[in-house]
Amino acid sequence: MSLLKVSGIEKGFGSVSVLRGIDMTLGPGEVIGLVGDNGAGKSTLMKIITGMYQADSGSITLEGDNLLDLTPGARRDRGVEMIYQDLALAKQQDVASNIFLGREPTRRVLGIPLVDRRKMKRDAQIMVDQLGARLPDLTRPVGLFSGGQQQSVAIARALTFDPKIVIMDEPTAALAVREVQSVLGLIHQLKSRGIGVILISHRLNDVLAVTDRIVVLRQGRAVANFVTNDTKMPDIVSAIVGGGDIAAAAAHEAKG
Repeated sequence: MSLLKVSGIEKGFGSVSVLRGIDMTLGPGEVIGLVGDNGAGKSTLMKIITGMYQADSGSITLEGDNLLDLTPGARRDRGVEMIYQDLALAKQQDVASNIFLGREPTRRVLGIPLVDRRKMKRDAQIMVDQLGARLPDLTRPVGLFSGGQQQSVAIARALTFDPKIVIMDEPTAALAVREVQSVLGLIHQLKSRGIGVILISHRLNDVLAVTDRIVVLRQGRAVANFVTNDTKMPDIVSAIVGGGDIAAAAAHEAKG
């Protein structure tokens, strides 16, 4: 049984059809790259999986259970977690505060619940160490960390929800090469834990480096489903732009 199964998902906004019968599966510990040009439907599909948008038709199941009737919060409780490109971190707060934001551990003093800062810091350190993330000082505001280090904090926060699936939106965008390798290493860590990962990215080299399969969306349809080890860059680019448009494919590959 697939961990996640997306079947026949359609979505339109007014007269504009954005998704046109999307089918996709994701297994435990599998990393899928979701690629396509702007407007292909990637973000809309992810927002339907997380519950931010309602599908017009189709079905989505997690471990065989229907997700479409659940609220976004209920889907997170079931194990669906998304890390957005802006990361949604509290930049003035330290690492532990971000990891446990809104779910801080408490202890009672004279019957009054107080945030247990010692436990929060200890548990945050354990989480960071298990990920193998390079964070030199957990007491620093996360806004002082590099982009790759902030990604580490966002991933650590996602893990506190005990996810079955983590969706990552452009996690390596605008990162230096060394930081890209660090983030790709964190994705491997998620995979080793049996967590399914959907990686949305325009950086095809990163997608080829870390995924098991690559799903290509074009004009709201899933037009290709590649096994990464059997796939070359030109195959992906051709599927993204349309196989007959050789000039556009060459321009897209040069731009990437």
